Amino acid sequence: MIISIASGKGGTGKTTVAVNLALSLSNIQLLDCDVEEPNAHIFLKPEIGDVKSADVLMPVVNNDLCDYCGKCASECEYNAIVVLPTQVMVFPELCHGCGLCRMVCPRDAISEMPREIGVIKRGRSGNNVELVYGLLNIGEVMATSLIDQVKEHVDSGKTVIIDAPPGTACPVIAAVSGSDYCILVTEPTPFGLYDLKLIVEVLKVLKIPSGVVINKAGIGDKNVYNYCEEEAIPILLEIPYDKKIAEYYSKGLPFVNVIPTWKTQFTGMIDEIGGKL
Repeated sequence: MIISIASGKGGTGKTTVAVNLALSLSNIQLLDCDVEEPNAHIFLKPEIGDVKSADVLMPVVNNDLCDYCGKCASECEYNAIVVLPTQVMVFPELCHGCGLCRMVCPRDAISEMPREIGVIKRGRSGNNVELVYGLLNIGEVMATSLIDQVKEHVDSGKTVIIDAPPGTACPVIAAVSGSDYCILVTEPTPFGLYDLKLIVEVLKVLKIPSGVVINKAGIGDKNVYNYCEEEAIPILLEIPYDKKIAEYYSKGLPFVNVIPTWKTQFTGMIDEIGGKL
């Protein structure tokens, strides 16, 4: 299965769930697609065996061939090209590297060259977990391109866990698309409920089945529980508001390694998801 882990907001515990789930199973691949701030490696401490550049193709205009017709600019969905009377300006930060401008140019005046937007790192943690994560260069905004390249490393022979970015924007959609199931991590607070509703609506559009893990259970009210009941969304697991778990987290220790009984609960959750699918 490919299981993505998402939430409508940051700080709910997506990485906590992803890492502890990965350590509870066997034959696992964990893709950290929160490329703007990946942190699964802090807890897994993998031995990195491969680092490669992640590039996107940027248009390069040959002014000797260009007649400034403006076809490339009019077709660009992202306004990444502006054609002036005697000059063509390309804005790399807006370009998605789709190649459409090169395809529509009637004079073959546009070629493409790679531009690095980040790196992809691969490694292993212990005998069970293969970790792949992307790290976006500072100042870059094209997170989706890097996420797509991280997902190219999906190993169909393993159970794949995708740690998605926070929110409900394009990077989240890029991360969770193609998943068999999405685990939504929330907290029983008004903010948690509000953002949970947003990501649930996204998954309805994407037609990805989902269930909820409630982190810091016990700190709030019952509104999240009531919402899940109304929407027929299963509550897969509750992680209590526990000072010890918070202390382990602050030290970079996955709590399943310190409290082994939790591994049974995470494996039981996966069995339940497998049964639903």
